[in-house]
Amino acid sequence: MNILDRMIGFVAPQAGLRRVTARAQAAVVMNYDAASRGRRTYGWKAPATSADAAAHMSRERLRQLSRDMMRNRAYAARARDVIVANVVGEGIQPSVRSDNDAHKDKIKDMVHRHLLSTSLDTGEEYDLLEMQQICMAAVVTDGEVLIRRRMRNTRYGRGLALPYQVELLEADYLDMTVQTYGQNLVVEGVEYGPTGAVEAYHLYNEHPGAVRHRNPLASTRVHWSDVIHLRRFDRPGQTRGVPWLAPVMMTLGELADYQEAQILKQRISALMAIVLKYATGSTRPANAGSGLEDLAPGAVVELPEGAEPTVVQPPTVDGYDEFMGRSLRTVAAGLGITYESLTADLRGVNFSSGRMGRNEMDRLVRMWQRGLMVMQFGTGMERWFREGLRLAGMGDLTFTLDWTPPRRILVDPVKEIPAMIEEVEAGLNSRQGVQRELGRDPDRIREERIQDAEADRAMNAPPIKPKKPVPAAAGDDPDTGKDDDDANGQ
Repeated sequence: MNILDRMIGFVAPQAGLRRVTARAQAAVVMNYDAASRGRRTYGWKAPATSADAAAHMSRERLRQLSRDMMRNRAYAARARDVIVANVVGEGIQPSVRSDNDAHKDKIKDMVHRHLLSTSLDTGEEYDLLEMQQICMAAVVTDGEVLIRRRMRNTRYGRGLALPYQVELLEADYLDMTVQTYGQNLVVEGVEYGPTGAVEAYHLYNEHPGAVRHRNPLASTRVHWSDVIHLRRFDRPGQTRGVPWLAPVMMTLGELADYQEAQILKQRISALMAIVLKYATGSTRPANAGSGLEDLAPGAVVELPEGAEPTVVQPPTVDGYDEFMGRSLRTVAAGLGITYESLTADLRGVNFSSGRMGRNEMDRLVRMWQRGLMVMQFGTGMERWFREGLRLAGMGDLTFTLDWTPPRRILVDPVKEIPAMIEEVEAGLNSRQGVQRELGRDPDRIREERIQDAEADRAMNAPPIKPKKPVPAAAGDDPDTGKDDDDANGQ
């Protein structure tokens, strides 16, 4: 009660009571049911934490559980592979654009000699495209991955085209014990400056979970410019990532336990068990049931006198497919992929339903491609590539580096390709745009077509004319290709 309420209550108690009652009723009615505290919302957790504080000191446990699921849960491993295959595939290819042909040729040569060769990796195992696959898999599993630049002296660099190499590091390399560095705050191995921006990373010299360490475990401060911190941003101000399995981890674990229980149930139901029932007053022999363990097709087993065999009826497994299907749809929805891609179950899927499901997933895939692999991975790699060119005395070369995502798998090429051609002819899309959507480099296609034409002219070969696609008839069914009357049985 405020001062006015108390004054009115003192002068006119009934009027004051009506005011307080009305205010209390308004407070109950004018709110959100989900924000109420009661039996229906008991157990709901809603801490007012920031994006990074929500998983503070829990990321290590989440990473360990996520990795275990990737090792031992088939659907978890399948989900990771589906996401990596759609986001990265064979690799997001770098392509060079430049108005100066001489500059373009030099840059393309450096891209192939350094970025697209295993010399880019410190262990000389991966090229740029394979690094993308490993990084994307680590982001799904661990929530984040660190890419560190290692500067090299080309005199001892075993023929490196540019004076640097790249090392892939798991998030375990972050030193969690460091709290401050000078006036800067360090949280879970990430150092923040006065403005809140990341200034450095404190990284171990080796993986803390290695079987054996070559050197004593110690951390080093690495400037932010030498690190690409790859992770998905879900909230403003977020710096660290969390495993993508976090929202569905409980469901996946319980689903695996349920599946194992059902398998055990099936094993029990496949067994034949016999119970011996003795008549009243009969004497049970010492070797009762002897010989029953040798039951086999055509076997003849003598039972003790007074014993009557009764075959045990094993339990049946009911509702398994429906329960698994509903649960796996929840897992697929939580990860942003389709149920069909997660389970490889294509029952009841036609062109329309398959295309609609793929459309939603493709939007998420394009979002991950741009946000993760182009804006973070690609931009960081391009920055290091340009700095390497300057150190190698080629900083005056002018060029633009584009990133072309992998080819999108068409649900029905016979129907989709003519639609793309119509878009280009109607001016709704460009030929380059369609080519990039299909994961192809327009410049490379143009160059190869010129080469093909020159080779055909040299061989006096007749030009190949593309066959005009035949449009479907007006009454054709889009899924079966048959006439509607035929589909209805008329």
